[in-house]
Amino acid sequence: MTEQSPGRPSSAAQAARLRATRTAFGALDKAAPDLAARWALRIWCTLPTNRGRRRDERPWAGSRSTVALPDSRTVAVETWGEGDPVYLAHGWGGWRGQLGAFVAPLVDAGRRVVGFDAPSHGDSSPGRLGPHRSTAVEVAEALVAVAAVHGEPSAVVAHSLGCTTTALAAADGLPVDRIALIAPSRDLMAMTDTLARTLGYTARTKSRFDRKLEALAGRPLTDFDLAALPQPHPTLVVHDRLDKEVAYAEGAHVADAWPDARLHTTEGLGHQRILRDPDVSLR
Repeated sequence: MTEQSPGRPSSAAQAARLRATRTAFGALDKAAPDLAARWALRIWCTLPTNRGRRRDERPWAGSRSTVALPDSRTVAVETWGEGDPVYLAHGWGGWRGQLGAFVAPLVDAGRRVVGFDAPSHGDSSPGRLGPHRSTAVEVAEALVAVAAVHGEPSAVVAHSLGCTTTALAAADGLPVDRIALIAPSRDLMAMTDTLARTLGYTARTKSRFDRKLEALAGRPLTDFDLAALPQPHPTLVVHDRLDKEVAYAEGAHVADAWPDARLHTTEGLGHQRILRDPDVSLR
């Protein structure tokens, strides 16, 4: 579920690996598409490792705790301040510290800030698929589990994949008064088409991949269309025109699709720096 294009290698070695992977997928697509689909699913569920997702913007250390999930798994939680809880929902491969720039303004506004790491992210236990692998459903389940312990969200500040998983949790019954979506993807499942093009397999493999992904999620893939999900009211959508990971048009579409949403556009902040911009964190 990579949020950065797997088709933009940063070195000759990465380019060579991608060519070799495409060759292997091309052969498997013809001879063993089910095996190719299983391999593609593993790639889809593997977290990205770029260092930008591990930036720590927390102004000071908060109160640390854990929330138990089924199967003896735990979610790392950190809280700051007092008052109605506002949750920080990070994106794919991120962690709670990425959204740390929001802590001080929210605490100053009299809110209790609750940051958490989804399974296999940050300081949390591995997800059901093992270390360094997770799913969007697990991320949504983690928010629900943390809210059951720390209180119903008065608001959620979500980034990238966290936007979809927050809206999904709300659609499933989590009460959320309002949300801020930062760099949201309109339809996460549309990225499966990009994965197929990048890895070089055809509809033979993709049809099997889609079925396996739907079985893993335990729900229709159409449930992950953010613009089609019910809107928690009101909503602020923040997106940068130069975002190279999630196109600005996707956030603009979500803002247009939800009747009680407003769009705030930034310039030159991209997908990650937008999280530490003072103008964005003070909104």
